[in-house]
Amino acid sequence: MVVGDFAEDLETVVIGSGPGGYVAAIHAAELGQKVTVIEREFIGGVCLNVGCIPSKALIEAAHHYQSALGSNKMGIVTENVKLDFAKAQEWKGSVVDRLTGGVAGLFKKHHIDVLWGEAYLKDDHSLRVIGKDDSAQTYNFEHLIIASGSHPIEIPNFKFEGRVLDSTGALALKEVPKELVVIGGGYIGSELASAYAELGAHVTILEGLDSILANYESDMVKVVQKNMTDKNVDIYTSAMAKKAEQTDSAVKITAEVNGETKEFTADYCIVSVGRKPNTAEMGLEQAGVKTNDRGLIEVDAQGKTSQPHIYAIGDVVAGAALAHKASYEGKVAAEAISGKTSTVDYRAMPAVCYTSVQIATTGLTVKEAKEQGLDVKKAQFPFAANGRAISMDATDGFIRLVFVKDTEALVGAQIVGANAADLITELTLAIESGATLDDVALTIHPHPSLAEGVMDAADVGLGFPTNI
Repeated sequence: MVVGDFAEDLETVVIGSGPGGYVAAIHAAELGQKVTVIEREFIGGVCLNVGCIPSKALIEAAHHYQSALGSNKMGIVTENVKLDFAKAQEWKGSVVDRLTGGVAGLFKKHHIDVLWGEAYLKDDHSLRVIGKDDSAQTYNFEHLIIASGSHPIEIPNFKFEGRVLDSTGALALKEVPKELVVIGGGYIGSELASAYAELGAHVTILEGLDSILANYESDMVKVVQKNMTDKNVDIYTSAMAKKAEQTDSAVKITAEVNGETKEFTADYCIVSVGRKPNTAEMGLEQAGVKTNDRGLIEVDAQGKTSQPHIYAIGDVVAGAALAHKASYEGKVAAEAISGKTSTVDYRAMPAVCYTSVQIATTGLTVKEAKEQGLDVKKAQFPFAANGRAISMDATDGFIRLVFVKDTEALVGAQIVGANAADLITELTLAIESGATLDDVALTIHPHPSLAEGVMDAADVGLGFPTNI
């Protein structure tokens, strides 16, 4: 039963404690604000609990399993390798607990209060928190940061129940499926497909577009796709899932593939076709906060909404739904509330897909640069010519730099191959710093290392391809 309440006064309120919300809250506290976080489910949000962190832990376990199987090429022969998937899931859980516990500890350190429940805006300066027990309390706030995140999209005839799973359910399986169907070949679907394939499943991806990983350039995707097919992943593009029929032991998926009806039977079906912002039924209209037709909140370069004391960050605003983007925007919003002139600058926003062969990008592609009127060139260096990659038996892929023709200033980079997620940071910093090909080529890189490929790509751009 909802009980009447008297409003309590708060200073800075943050709705959501994911990578955007918890970073915003901590940074605001560091800047001297008294901060209160409203969280409906768990500290750390989707990313730390059922998204980025547990998925990468599972992916890493899959890599270790593949390594344990041995490599005849290197003279490593193993026998009787077994996968204890329950133990792997237990380890994944320990990773989550460590990180979420760390965030909770930081909240305590910075004297950040946590209110548990759903937040509903009453007007532009007050909101109500409804607890799981239907208890309710109204709060007045001076400043508000909305970091409520997003949720998986459910498609017709594929309700998330039983053997039809969203990404959260996919990470909580108690056994490795023998047969797995993944609907949606974006980065989440492709990562899960790669992980379960390495763990021993036969995986089928059904992608509605004409390519998986459609947000990445086609020559990069080809490298990933070849690796996936080599690891027992079947990929169907131009494939529209129509319905799912479940039994106690299986699920049958009917799909239209290039105009032809096909059926696929699997132990489980993962639906990963995108996410929607958590902005509906929050009372945004009552607070005068404007949204677009996709439910995204309209903000300026500081994260301010149509109400200048209300901010929004992360998945609820335009742009890629990336945890590090949300964290970055959270810092900017916290600083703006403190009177600083900080604004967002997306000159080099890295993005990574943790498939078996990683993809990472930052800044502009050649196409994007030309659309902006820049006269650019590209320089590319293959991992097959990198000593460290050869010694790792990880020669698939390449490093590509995009630079302005006249000034040789870096404006973008794309990497597909081993450790791409880590290598992209150097190039992100280079772009943010206004570095040129010369700056990168004359930076001494350790030998042998995968990072040498960055230097070698710069040498290619300068016309002195020493190692190729």
